[in-house]
Amino acid sequence: MVKKFVIAFLCFATYAVSAQNGSVSPYSLFGVGELRTVRTIDNQSMGGLGMYTDSIHINLNNPASLGKLALTSFSAAVSHKELRLETNAEKQTSSVSSLEYLAVALPVQFQRAGFGFGLKPYSAIGYSLLNETTDSQGNQVTTTYTGDGGLNQVYISTGLRLMQDLHVGATVNYYFGNLEKSRLQETEDVIFGTVDQRRSNVDGFDFNFGMTYTPKFGKYKLFTSARINTQANLVSVNEQQIGSVVAGSLRPIEISDVDLEAENLKNTEIKIPTTTTIGLGFGEDKHWFIGGEYSFQKYSEFINTFLKEDNTEYEDASSYALGGYFVPDHTSLDSFLNRVTYRAGVRLDNTGLIVNDKPIENFGITFGLGIPVGSDFSNLNLGFEVGRRGTQMNNLVRESYFKFSIGLAFNARWFMKRQIN
Repeated sequence: MVKKFVIAFLCFATYAVSAQNGSVSPYSLFGVGELRTVRTIDNQSMGGLGMYTDSIHINLNNPASLGKLALTSFSAAVSHKELRLETNAEKQTSSVSSLEYLAVALPVQFQRAGFGFGLKPYSAIGYSLLNETTDSQGNQVTTTYTGDGGLNQVYISTGLRLMQDLHVGATVNYYFGNLEKSRLQETEDVIFGTVDQRRSNVDGFDFNFGMTYTPKFGKYKLFTSARINTQANLVSVNEQQIGSVVAGSLRPIEISDVDLEAENLKNTEIKIPTTTTIGLGFGEDKHWFIGGEYSFQKYSEFINTFLKEDNTEYEDASSYALGGYFVPDHTSLDSFLNRVTYRAGVRLDNTGLIVNDKPIENFGITFGLGIPVGSDFSNLNLGFEVGRRGTQMNNLVRESYFKFSIGLAFNARWFMKRQIN
């Protein structure tokens, strides 16, 4: 069993390295791309709540959860998203499949201290946009925008119990990846077109600090949490090429490297502002839970000097999430359905992105199932989300999407000290 799991884990890792592009959204043109959902499937299914923690599940958002860990845990997931893109003039459909995460967590001291590490896709760029205008001579000008790439995170986390019901933790995230953007302009009845290609190789660090306090009131429990994801100061090493190509065939005629050193753009900084999140919930362990979460990010301070876009501004971002779960009877022996975890939630995100003077918002409804698999509390998690992002106003695109995710959470009693020789 262990050998099979290691082989599967390595296959997932190979897929993660080779398949970085996880977006087909036109909004991945902006910032550092479309931000990915850095949450486990069980958290995603509860409206994206990152506050709920227990002794058997990995929580990618709050490292304080590692202080509760009782078993060695492995978790991995993939997702598939179907999108309908609409403007005032046309409709188009698209789809994308991608890796969600790979994670491992180990108890250092039973339900007192833990350690974790893994890989999380952070953002993705994947778009192809066409803009047609008319120049002063009445000729049609066609501009094609394309983008590819994205950022990933490798992380190391630790968490511990400070006192009864109070846990704290910290995560170090290392960012790496590349962002590529290209603009091709062609004019009617002109043989040559012009091209501008840009590439940024990005790396850097940030930190995530978390706390949970979960006092009991009889058989019920109050869940409180707070998290601070510090500002990421990333280093971007940039390249730019401009030149001319044969219109239609795109055969290069003359392509030149831009001297970015002279413009002080060879090495630039990308700043992703601090995010603060607080959560409050209530429930009965292994039976039901409901909670809410609020996140705030001063996204108006976002900086990416080299890959900035016209008609774009940034404002402070915020997110509201509400969700929970229900298990009819986790000890049931005669009904499998009674042992299934049923999850649901809703979320509203103000992304902080303003395009053509319109704020871009995202609304999603989530639900999912946690299906018991074997012993040691392992489970197969299925997650579903339907939602809408953007608007058709001001010549923008409205995205309607359906996302399906599947993940395996595997637990084992490895590294535990024997009680009887």
